[in-house]
This record gives sequence, structure tokens and C-alpha cells, in this order.
Amino acid sequence: MLFHHIAIDHAALELVQHEIHAHLYGQAHTLGEPVPYRNYVAQARLGVTNKQHEGFFREMLGDVDEPTLPFGLHDVRGDGHGVEEAHQTLPIELSQRLRTQARLQGVSAASLHHLAWAQVLGRLSGRNDVVFGTVLLGRMRGGEGARRALGMFINTLPLRVAVGEQDVRAGVRATHAHLTALLGHEHASLALAQRCSGVSAPTPLFSALLNYRHSSAEAVTGQAVQLWEGIEVRGGEERTNYPLILSLDDLGEGFSLNVQAVAGIGAQRVCAYMQTALESLVHALEQTPQAPLSRLPILPADEREQLLVAFNDTALDYPQQQTIHGMFEAQVERTPEGVAVVHGEQRLTYRELNEQANRLAHALRKQGVQPDSRVGICVERGAEMVVGLLAILKAGGGYVPLDPAYPAERIAYMLQDSAPAAVLAQTATQGLLADVSVPVINLDLSDWQDQSVQNPQVPGLTSAHLAYLIYTSGSTGLPKGVMIEHRNTVNFLTWAHTAFDASALEKTLFSTSLNFDLAVYECFAPLTSGGSIEVVKNVLELQHGEHDIGLINTVPSALKALLEVNGLPESVHTVNVAGEALKQSLVESLFENTGVQRLCNLYGPSETTTYSSWVAMDRDDGFAPHIGKPVGNTQFYLLDEQQQPVPLGVAGEIYIGGAGVA
Repeated sequence: MLFHHIAIDHAALELVQHEIHAHLYGQAHTLGEPVPYRNYVAQARLGVTNKQHEGFFREMLGDVDEPTLPFGLHDVRGDGHGVEEAHQTLPIELSQRLRTQARLQGVSAASLHHLAWAQVLGRLSGRNDVVFGTVLLGRMRGGEGARRALGMFINTLPLRVAVGEQDVRAGVRATHAHLTALLGHEHASLALAQRCSGVSAPTPLFSALLNYRHSSAEAVTGQAVQLWEGIEVRGGEERTNYPLILSLDDLGEGFSLNVQAVAGIGAQRVCAYMQTALESLVHALEQTPQAPLSRLPILPADEREQLLVAFNDTALDYPQQQTIHGMFEAQVERTPEGVAVVHGEQRLTYRELNEQANRLAHALRKQGVQPDSRVGICVERGAEMVVGLLAILKAGGGYVPLDPAYPAERIAYMLQDSAPAAVLAQTATQGLLADVSVPVINLDLSDWQDQSVQNPQVPGLTSAHLAYLIYTSGSTGLPKGVMIEHRNTVNFLTWAHTAFDASALEKTLFSTSLNFDLAVYECFAPLTSGGSIEVVKNVLELQHGEHDIGLINTVPSALKALLEVNGLPESVHTVNVAGEALKQSLVESLFENTGVQRLCNLYGPSETTTYSSWVAMDRDDGFAPHIGKPVGNTQFYLLDEQQQPVPLGVAGEIYIGGAGVA
């Protein structure tokens, strides 16, 4: 015998098996008269009217204007290929607890399973109000004898379930009421139901199903084995066009799960989600029935451990008591005559840079700069800018970048908000500081150059003091200051030295405005590892003149502009990009048209010290469509609205923790 699902459903298949049993056992006379399928067709036509169906579904779905798409799955026209399948039997103790709670709550076991599946789908789709398809038996209102009829009776219809702040007990009762009401419309068409929602075709209203079915679990006796000898089930395969289906078999005492999911989702882990959701639900009904549904976990312990711990295994030793300028001074001791800064024809060795920065630092100390003092720096790009940055740090202060290219109003706001103890300027930029009431040191003048060249010793200065205060755009429309301490930056620089060795940082372009934290990497990562930095106005200057550069650090749009004019020097072997979305076409163009060997995509807000995650793409590997893994001593968490971790592969909001957080 060969059956197609279009002609026979699960209940009918069990009926066939029952009748075969009866014949094998010589009990055919106990079987009732067959019931024709046409009786069901007639009953379906004479039952609830389309107008009544429409009224019911408009009330249920009228304000639903977004589909429920777990994992973002939206293709409900699949052909059943490429499907993974997993089977799992629920522990008998859990099954018994579920039946006990169903009885105590006055609901069906099916209602508990529908609510648990709704919770799973809610977490997989990021929604507190979910819609999914439930496969109805189709025989409840199929007329007399419908349960004994062969044929295809089942029907898939949408069920809407709230899984937000509603408490557990109320959620159980509401789900039971909705499911009971839906059974009264089991012969309605799915197309009619979707038309009653705010989701317009061809967008699907849902992409996941629950098929709750009552199945027999008869013990296999020795007699049965004998009687069935020579008869075998050659195979069976159930497939639908939906990308995610849970078939739940009610075996009378226990329950079993069968999940079919498109490849890449992981059918077995969806089984685990469902079992965890059921465990959470029954535990809440037993212990905390007033708890909100949204707080019940669906993640198994092993996946939660993976998301929270294993993925964040980024431990990295770093000198927690060190300062940025302390790292620089240690490098000066190692390579005093190495070239540190290049600007046009100007060259400064590590010794020369350190001595100039020390002179200026002593001058700042005499102006009252001390640990946590803010010092503005409003200078043009050049070697003096680097001297100024190091001098502020050596004096114990935190630098406040004031880009001369910024509007005067923005500079005035940052000065007023940061309340600096002093400001570094040049003759060309002093006009922007006309209303400043604190000391202004003009780097173009020589009155600070007679100070000591010895490293300043600042009493009380620790790694917990301010290193810089950088202003971002801010969500209120006004610039927002982010205060980063030395220990934040020292951790970042230590990671940078492990991810980019000394040869990679040997010749680095310093092209980013100090007002953007990419500049922290460009300036200090090379200067604390023995490399040299070439200071330019911006990255597009590379298209003019000769530049002996190995690494550039920029944004994708600037890289694209460089490639369009063939402006990337042949010496560049490493390109870092950050601050914008990276497109595959740009990566392919870079590797195709240049000799660059490595492209790194870095991500992170200013509040987490420049970069928080990264991924390196080598020429042989090509494009990586993600932002990589956390940097050293940094943790990434993808959380939902309840600040709980979302399942792997589900969109969530990024939360960042660790040593880089301001």
C-alpha cells in the first residue's frame, strides 16, 4: 500500500493500521461500517459560514501587521528538500507534570504545548505577540462517524498567542480559550484567515507550524510480531512547504517531539528549546504562576553557557597599572633612535619625541594640570599634534580633541562642557579660542621649550585616571563626551599588539581626526610597539606624493574613494576599516586591484575604547559577512527586550562588557 498525504492524514493512517491489526487478529467483524468522505465534505459546506469565519479571524488578526518569522525564515513555498529532522521523547516525569498541571488548570495538554511553542517562536522571532499555524484535526465538526473515516481532514489555521508581560496562569487560560474557539472554525481556509489580517500577501502571516496529534503507543506483543511477519513498513516521509515544523505526538502517557527545519537552523536544538520551554512553563505553574511569560527561559543550559561564556573567552593578560605614556616611555628605552613620527620632510625619533613631550608636559604641570584635568588640544595635523597628545598624558591630564575644522559653535560647546584646565593651540588656531578663560599654550612659540626633558613624575597618577575625553554626536543633538581611562586604553593597546605584530604596525598612517577614536589606534598602537606613524591631513592624501606606508586605518567610504583613483600605495599590506558597514564588493575590489594581503573589519562604539570586535580577512579567504569576535577582555552579549540572551542565529541588541567599557 502506498499513500500520499493529499489523500490520507495521520489519524487516517492510524485507522488503517488499526484495521490491519483487526484483520490479522481475526477481529474484522468488530470493525464498524466505513464512513464515506463525502459526509465530511457535506458537513463542512453546511457548517459555519464564510461570513462567520471572517468575523472570527478579523477579531483575532485584524491588528496584526507584521508576520512571525522565526530566524527570519520567510519562504513558505519550499519543496521539502534540504530539511533537517530531529526526534526527541520528553522525559516521562516532565510529561506527568504537564498532565497534572493541565488537569489543575482545567485546560488540555495541547494548550500547554501550544503556549510553550509560542514562547519558543517569540524568542526566535523577537516578538511578544506571535502567530503560528496549528494543524487542526478537522474531524471535530466533520459530522457523525468522522473519526472513523479515511481521508485528508486536517487543516492549518493561524493561532495568535501573547507571550509578553501576561502572567503564566493567565497565559495558559487565554491560550486554551483561543485554541478552543479556533476549533469551531476548523474548516475555514487559511487564505481567508490571512486576508483578515494586516499582513498582505504574498508576505506570509507565519512561517512555523505546530502539528499536535494524538498517536497510539501500543506495546508490541509476541503475537503481534508473529502476525506481522512478512509485512513491513518500507518508509514514510512527511514534508511541508513551511521551513519550521514541530510535530508533537500525544502518546497517551508521554509525549514525543519531531522537528523539521531547513538546513542551518538545527532541528535538534529546536527540540531542546521546546523541551526547555515546557520545563520552564510547568515549573512556573507549580511555583510562580504570577510570573510574566516573557521571563520564562527557553535556552538549554549548554547553549546559554556557549553564548555567555564560551563565545566570550577573550581573557588576555595586560599591565593593569600601566598608563599610555608609560607604555610609550618603555618603548623609548628600547628604541630611542628609531623613527617615531613622520610629517612631510620632518622626522622625530622616539628620543626626540619623548623629550619634546616632556618639556611641554612640565609646562602644563606649571599651569595646574593634574590627574583627571582636562586639556583641550586645538592644533593642525603634524608632529606637534603628537607631541601635544603625549604631553597632556605625561602631565597627568586627559586630552580633549578640538578639531580646528569643526564649526566654532561646536568647539565652543565642547570647551564649555569639558571645562579644561588649559588648552594647546597654534597661531593658526588661536582665533577659535578667543573666549577661552583658561591658559592657552601656543605650540608655535618657544616659551615652553626650556623645560626639563626628563619624564615627569606625577604624584597620585594611576591607570584609573582620565586619558581622553572624546565627543560623539549624542542622541540629544548635542555632542556627548565619553571619558576613557588609561586602563581602558592599555587593555586595547595590549590586544592590538597581539592582533597586529610589530611588523604590521611598523609603518602606520595617522590620518584620522583626533575627534574620532580610530585615531587612538593609529597613534598609540605603533608608538607603543616600536613602529612609526606618518601624519597626514586625511587618508585621501595618499594619492599625492610618495608614502612609505604598510598599514592604513580608515572608513569604507574613504577606502572606496582611494581605490577609485588608484591611490593606495603599493607598500600597503594591511587595511583596517571601521565606522561604516563593509560591503563584499569593496573587499573584492581591494584584493583584485591592490597587493593588500589583509583586510580587517573592526567594530565598536567610542564608549568601549575604539574597537570591541574584529575579523581579519586574508586574500585567500575573501569576504567575511560579520563583525567577528570580541577583542581581548571584552564580552559581547546579544539580548532581547528582557535583557536575556537570544538563541544563536536570532537578532538581538548588542551589549558590550569588559575592560574597554568607559
